[in-house]
Amino acid sequence: MFELVMVMTIVAIVAAIGLPSFKYVTASNRISSEINGLLADMRFARTEAIKEGLPVTMCASSDGATCIGSTNGGSWTSGWIIFSDPSSNQTVPTGGVPLRIQPSLSASYNYSTDTLTDTSNNTYAVTFNRQGFGTSLPTTTANVTLILQSTPSNNAWMRCLAITPVGQLTIQKHLTGAC
Repeated sequence: MFELVMVMTIVAIVAAIGLPSFKYVTASNRISSEINGLLADMRFARTEAIKEGLPVTMCASSDGATCIGSTNGGSWTSGWIIFSDPSSNQTVPTGGVPLRIQPSLSASYNYSTDTLTDTSNNTYAVTFNRQGFGTSLPTTTANVTLILQSTPSNNAWMRCLAITPVGQLTIQKHLTGAC
């Protein structure tokens, strides 16, 4: 009996040490998966623009059919759509069908506390032109950075997706308050 109690004590100590690190691993992997999904969709939009020879827009969307617009403050958490945008007005053409629809992060990953926001709160859509350049960024000389974080906020789990005006897409870890 004494040996059984000792084994159970050792198992309890190992579990108490290991479980907090397991939480970090699962949260970090979930955040990485979500940001990699966003990166894949951005690359898909850029590739489609080059392939079709037409502008392609990727925008925040809560209904899977229309863009949210700038009044939402740059939140991408509610999901996004990708569509051909021949008029470059960041509006799904009449009768147009989105090329890809991404539901909200909470619906996709069953975790409602993750948020995906733009650092400047004014980028709700990115349009790639036929050369693959990001033509609808707020300025033509600055990068746009989307930050994905969970609640409570933890810099070790945060990821940033930077988009340059020339269409370069990079993911970075959020370190010491900046990407």
